[in-house]
Amino acid sequence: MARKIRCPQCGTETVWSPDNPWRPFCSERCKLVDLGAWASESYRVPAEENDLGQDPEQQGKPRRS
Repeated sequence: MARKIRCPQCGTETVWSPDNPWRPFCSERCKLVDLGAWASESYRVPAEENDLGQDPEQQGKPRRS
């Protein structure tokens, strides 16, 4: 039995199975719309302002002058 899910782009019910080449999307169009949103930076992964531009290995260590 195939599992039914909602397309993350348009909300249409679709089947999660190897027969759906665009899963988790319902169509190639929804897949490309989502890819375009990532490419244009419409989606962003949140980060704390303090973390930006710092080497993770250097966090918490005193800076050299």
